[in-house]
Amino acid sequence: MAYWLFKSEPFKWSWEMQKAKGDVGEEWTGVRNYLARNNMRAMKIGDKGFFYHSNEGLEVVGIVEVCALSHPDSTAEGDPRWDCVDIRAVTDMPKPVSLKDIKANEKLSKMSLVTSMRLSVQPVTEEEYLEVCRMGELDNPPR
Repeated sequence: MAYWLFKSEPFKWSWEMQKAKGDVGEEWTGVRNYLARNNMRAMKIGDKGFFYHSNEGLEVVGIVEVCALSHPDSTAEGDPRWDCVDIRAVTDMPKPVSLKDIKANEKLSKMSLVTSMRLSVQPVTEEEYLEVCRMGELDNPPR
C-alpha cells in the first residue's frame, strides 16, 4: 500500500465535486508534470491519498482511493506522454488540516507538501499519512 496527495484548486474541482462522483470516481486529469505523471504510473488499485485544496483553502479535506490504474489522460488530446488515474472519495477529514499546521509539525518537515509545494501529485509516507490523519481527528484512518 502506498499513500499520495492530490492537489486541486477547489474552483476547478472541489472535494464536494469529487464526493458527488460516488464509487465510480473520476479521472485525475490535466497533470502536465513528468514527476507527477510518474507518481500516478506507480499507483496501485486501493492506494489511499489526501485530497488537498490548493490556492484556496490550502488544506487536506478528505481521503481518496485509487480505483483505476494509470491510463491515457482523456484531456491530453492524443498526446501519449500524459496519463492519469481514477480516484474516488473515501471519507471526509473530520477537521481539515491546513498547510500552516502541517508546516508547524516537526514530524512533517520532510513531507513533499512542505519540500516540493508545487508538485500536484505527491508521495506521502505511511508515517506522514498517519500523522496528518491524527491532526485531522480521523480515528482509524482507511488503509
